[in-house]
Order: sequence, then C-alpha cells, then structure tokens
Amino acid sequence: MQSEILSDGSDRRAPFADLEAALDRLAARGQRRSLQSFGGLDFTSNDYLALANSSELRAAASEALSRQIPIGAGGSRLLRGNHVEHEALEEAARAYFGAESSLYFGSGYAANLTLFATAPQRRDLVVYDEWIHASVHDGLRRGRTEIVSARHNDAQSVDDAIVRWRAAGGTGRVWIAVESLYSMDGDGPDLAELYALACRREAVFVVDDAHATGVLGPNGRGCAAFLEGRDNVVTIHTCGKALGTAGGLICGPRVLTDFLVNRGRAFIFATAPSPLLTAVTRAAIALCERSDARRASLQRLVEYATRELARHCGLSASGSHILPIVIGEDQAAVDLAAKLRARGYDVRAIRPPTVPVGTARLRIALTLNVNETAIEGLFQTLASEMHAR
Repeated sequence: MQSEILSDGSDRRAPFADLEAALDRLAARGQRRSLQSFGGLDFTSNDYLALANSSELRAAASEALSRQIPIGAGGSRLLRGNHVEHEALEEAARAYFGAESSLYFGSGYAANLTLFATAPQRRDLVVYDEWIHASVHDGLRRGRTEIVSARHNDAQSVDDAIVRWRAAGGTGRVWIAVESLYSMDGDGPDLAELYALACRREAVFVVDDAHATGVLGPNGRGCAAFLEGRDNVVTIHTCGKALGTAGGLICGPRVLTDFLVNRGRAFIFATAPSPLLTAVTRAAIALCERSDARRASLQRLVEYATRELARHCGLSASGSHILPIVIGEDQAAVDLAAKLRARGYDVRAIRPPTVPVGTARLRIALTLNVNETAIEGLFQTLASEMHAR
C-alpha cells in the first residue's frame, strides 16, 4: 500500500513509496535483483583455483587460531586495530607481487574507492576504460579530478583524451586506469602498449589485476607482473577471487600507500580487516605462489570449454576463464539462467547497468570446482535451451 487517506482528507504517502515504485519499474524492465542461495555446479563464482573451501586454507585458519590470532581487529588501523598480521600480509604481498609497498583493505571495492577518491589531485586528469569496475567509477565521483572515459581496450582513445586535455590547458598529472582482465567480457588490453603511452605522457598507470591475480602471470602474480615496482605503476589485487579469502591490496610506491594511510577516508575510518582472515590471506598468497599445477589445470579447462562452446553452441569463447554469452534482452537472459539453474548449473544473468543496454548476458566463470564432464553438460544444456527459445 503506497498511500492512505487521513481523517482530515489529506493523502499520506507510505514512507518508502518512491522506493517501491522504483523497484516496480526495475521489475517491469526485467532488471530487479534479489539474493539467491547458491546450489548446483559452480559456473558463477570467482573462486578460480578452488581455494576458498580448500583443506590448505582451512588448515591455515586452524593454525592461526592456535596462535590465538584474534577474529576481530577492534578498531581502525590508525587506532588499536593495526595487528602484526596486517603488516606481515602487506610485506608478503609486497614481496610476492614485486612492489615497493602494499596496503590491505577490507575489500577490493574499498581499495579502488579509496585510491581514486584520494590520490588523483584537483588539477589532474584520470582517463579510464569505459568498462572499468564500478568501484573505480564510485571513487572518481568522490574525487576532485577531471575524468574522461576512453573506448574499451583502445590505447589511441586514451592518448587522444590526454592530448585534448593538454591542448585545453590541463597542467596536472595524468592517470590512466584499466583492468587487466575485464570481468564481464573476459578480455583485456595490451598493457605494454598502455605502459609505453603512460611513460610518453608522464602518466601514472593504474592496473586493476583483480581477475588475473592468482591465475595469470608468473607464479600467478597477474598480468601486470612485468610492470610491478615501476615508479609510475599502481596495481590492485583482490583477495576474494582466486586467492579464496577476502580483501584487496593496493601495490605501488611507498609514498602512495603512505598518502592513503593519511588521507584515504575509507581506510582511516574503517575497522581494520579481521586479523584471522588476514593471516589466512597471507597463507593464500604463499599457496598461490606454488600453485602452478592448479593454474595449468584451469588453463586446460579453458581450452576444453573453448572447444565445447563452439561444438555445441557455435559460439566463440573469450580465451580466458571468463566466458560471456551475450543474450541481448534482459528478461531473456534472466529466464535462460533460471532454466540452467533448474538443470543443476549455477549460472547467473548479468544485466544493465552492470553491462551496456542490449547486452544482457550469461557470465560463465570457469573454476577448478568443476571438471570437463560438467562443462560439456553445461554447453549441451545451454544449446538445448537456446534452441528451444
């Protein structure tokens, strides 16, 4: 009920009538979301190396508890919440990724939000890929810098934006922000080309390596591993995907992480991440470093899925462990995902505004939680359901 007539004849609206109406509009467009319990074969999570429920990380948690590592931090890191485990993780991450410094956040979202809301200054310019993570957009909206969107994976578009800004009188620092592997398309830019551009334009190059961390690069160090440690490079590594825990790490020059400790509101005013989880995350980095066999197994699944998707559905794959199946219309994608879940395959529909209008899709993630038999069954079922539409 959205309103009622009061005794004086006036119309009293329900407190959240506007919100209810907005939800109704989302539902009419096939875009209303709801939480769903997971079940069936995992083709949705970002647990690419199947570490989240692994015996190794369970043992790490047990070992940390035996050392009486506390579950809660009890405060922000600038107060009493700075535990030795936070500093140990940051040192381990710094050494693993090859950066001068690292800083741990409660989530990858918080890391990106803090970085982009804090580090670029008022006279600066941030040029970002149009499909970059929502957390980057949210950080930029809270910042003070000029921002320009560049075409997806298009270095020339980035360069053109910088040239236009300089020609219009821009005098500050340029920041170039991209992902190494895009979570909705499974593709990525030429990082070497963009880094050369950053050097030519005296720009800071920020690479969100979230979906590559643990999976790609030498010892799972990510696509940007060859750039780590450069004085104009910043990387973001999330811990809640292939590493199997939670949190996010910003890696880069020490002056940057020191600045975020002093000015990053989402770092300063947040309760520090759980020391227990921090200890497990440090163990996850050590485990990931020696997980070449897991990465090789995942790559074999990617190659197998590429063949099976073409054979059963006549579709081309992305070449990575993220396989988008573009359906187009929002409700059609939702309905198709529901049919796959009913058949035992946990696949979710991704709709606007997460992806552009008209490109609603199934996002299929390949993890070591499934095998070749499951992949073949998924694509056989997908082909059958698509044919029946």
